[in-house]
Amino acid sequence: MTSKVEGSENRLDALKWLAVALLVAVGVVGNQYFSAEPILYRVLVLLVLAAAAGFLAFQTAKGKAFAVLLKEARVEIRKVVWPTRQETTQTTMIVVLVVLLMALMLWGLDSLLGWLVSLIVG
Repeated sequence: MTSKVEGSENRLDALKWLAVALLVAVGVVGNQYFSAEPILYRVLVLLVLAAAAGFLAFQTAKGKAFAVLLKEARVEIRKVVWPTRQETTQTTMIVVLVVLLMALMLWGLDSLLGWLVSLIVG
């Protein structure tokens, strides 16, 4: 009994994904076809089509799973302990100093090697 329900849900999901693809295709082709129209109208139509496609995509099984993933990601982001402004500034300064130091070392090595090559080549 459940295989019939799952089979019909899979077919329904496939139809929904087909509709999403068609909405995206209509947006792309329509934007090119109506290129002479003002950009504001084209953007508004594209936003409506994108909202419809997104809504339809979130009605599928994979779309619902993606919505759960987004909610869980938001919960995890709230758990992160972000660095303070002072820590961020100090770390940035250390990175800038190390980059400058490496640049000077590479410049010095390049100059030394260039001088040695000019001595050998003459």
